[in-house]
Amino acid sequence: METILDSTDFALLAVLQNDVRISNKELAAEVGLSPSSCLARVRRLLRDGVITGFHADIRGDALGIGLQALIAVQLRQHSRDAVASFRAHALRLPGVLSLMHVSGEHDFLVHVAVRDAAHLRDLALDGFTARPEVARMQTSLIFEQARVRALPIWREPGPQRRGRPAGAAKAAAKQRSRKPRS
Repeated sequence: METILDSTDFALLAVLQNDVRISNKELAAEVGLSPSSCLARVRRLLRDGVITGFHADIRGDALGIGLQALIAVQLRQHSRDAVASFRAHALRLPGVLSLMHVSGEHDFLVHVAVRDAAHLRDLALDGFTARPEVARMQTSLIFEQARVRALPIWREPGPQRRGRPAGAAKAAAKQRSRKPRS
């Protein structure tokens, strides 16, 4: 069942993507809801799987991570079984941060975090090239990484499919609150 999101849901998501630690009271004020309605909406977004989790960013060096890399993997054959087998194996490897099944010359891009070059070599040999599905791999070291955590909120995919920008509900609510009441 597809969750239908309205402009208030999009405003909630936009705020939460930028500050997941915001209090419910502050979040409610930000999007123009009562705290109880805000909490109910956030709980619905969690229940329906729109919000998939929360996380903390941790400095890699604090955990002994001295090197990150992207490993591009090409499979021997492109069968569902080979793809599923490699995917399951790679996601179980310690140090794998993310896995992308992609089109083009390579079949997978695997982002890994390791202690040092020797650890990367061992992971490459034991975790990737030893696998029967793997035809070849190419490793690229990551010298610098910059991330944008928030997904873009382009438009509302709800029933009217209006293209209001994120935060439009908040701006409209603020505008309404400024009008004098008769």
